[in-house]
Amino acid sequence: MTQLNTPYPATAYLSGFLRPRGVDTVQVDVALELVLKLFSRDGLHRVREEILAKMAQSARKRSKVPLPKSVEFFLANFDAYLETIEPAVRFLQGKDQSLSLRIVSRNFLPEGPQFASLRQFEDLEDDEAEADPLGWAFGNLGTHDRAKYLASLLINDVAGVIKDGVDARFEVSRYGESLAASSPSFEPLNQDLLAEPTLIDRILDETTTEILLKHRPDVVGLTVPFPGNVYGAFRIAMLAKRLDPSIKTLLGGGFVNTELRSLSEPRVFDYFDFIVLDDGYRPLQNILEMLQGHGGTEKLLRTYIREDGKVVLKSNPREHDIPQKDVGAPIYEGLDFGRYLSVFEMLNPMHRLWSDGRWNKLTVAHGCYWKKCTFCDIGLDYIGRYEPNAADTLVDRIEQVMKETGQSGFHFVDEAAPPAGLRALSEALIARKTVISWWGNVRFEKTFTPELARLMARAGCV
Repeated sequence: MTQLNTPYPATAYLSGFLRPRGVDTVQVDVALELVLKLFSRDGLHRVREEILAKMAQSARKRSKVPLPKSVEFFLANFDAYLETIEPAVRFLQGKDQSLSLRIVSRNFLPEGPQFASLRQFEDLEDDEAEADPLGWAFGNLGTHDRAKYLASLLINDVAGVIKDGVDARFEVSRYGESLAASSPSFEPLNQDLLAEPTLIDRILDETTTEILLKHRPDVVGLTVPFPGNVYGAFRIAMLAKRLDPSIKTLLGGGFVNTELRSLSEPRVFDYFDFIVLDDGYRPLQNILEMLQGHGGTEKLLRTYIREDGKVVLKSNPREHDIPQKDVGAPIYEGLDFGRYLSVFEMLNPMHRLWSDGRWNKLTVAHGCYWKKCTFCDIGLDYIGRYEPNAADTLVDRIEQVMKETGQSGFHFVDEAAPPAGLRALSEALIARKTVISWWGNVRFEKTFTPELARLMARAGCV
């Protein structure tokens, strides 16, 4: 569970590296599949049945607990939710734009507790604010954006119902986060994985089963960038092992790189055969070669395994990371941008970039050019090893990705994009007349002069 509006890039990066080397890869966003099953007519029926079953159980125990307002409103307005959930999802996928006129009428969507936030705008010093509380934000003609904001509130409304009435661990962009965030022990996570599955667990299991039976993989890799991805990844790996014990499971990603650098819990390897630290290109290539019979564990790089019941980190000093010029362009095949939901949750232009729009993701440079911020993980490879991409190489990849995805929006995911790299990139985009819209994170520093800012804007920086 990361973003609803665009794929997390790790699998696309790795696919772009592995496929040209003859590895048959398939990538699937399991979180998106889960959300689309849940936010559907069938999903809402299952949510309602789960809530009613819990209410009946509570009544039998004579321990009736007052229903949360979100759940009470959902049950009272269930038919309206049922009628509007799939049209609202289609609209947020960009497939049914004429629906915006019905949504902005405020007579189409059921307006549960999440819509209470609109009342804050009624206090604005505007005679028309009460009649049109969002007029200040969208004016008379901002119908599409206004509808997107209202439809996003509906998604958050239903997510609140699920959290309050079905599974307290559920949020739209994370699941079971507290089990992994700053947890000193593996035990709580392990207990939840082995407990009676909740409705969300069952839907995740069904989704995973469909994917595994369709593609029949020998190796399953899972990327875990954030604590809110950990529980789902372990659950997927657990099911993969149950369906086919011969499947090898791999774990990597940002959470692993920051939180599992001192891993000592052997039970983790009941779920995963290999756990990879830092850049996954070379470690993953070496694991696959080993599984094909080319060498043993002595050739592994930054890879945890279990040996004789203990956790061991294998890292051959003669094995080196892949240079940035050789990693290739991301391949997004399998991640259909048209199925993602472009949500608009906050009336803030900067925050909107995170959750609205389709963004291809690329990196201007590996690591950070600065490496001095005291709050940062500067000792880790993804910060400490600075390796810029040549501007022409970057534009080649931009054009290749645009051709594949049909999307011209790019989010450069550097921790702090280098000013020199952005200047070179901007000049190359302008020289080659490559038209894109892009954004990223930078340090505030004197190098970003008004002249450089104007150059970047001409090159498409928004």
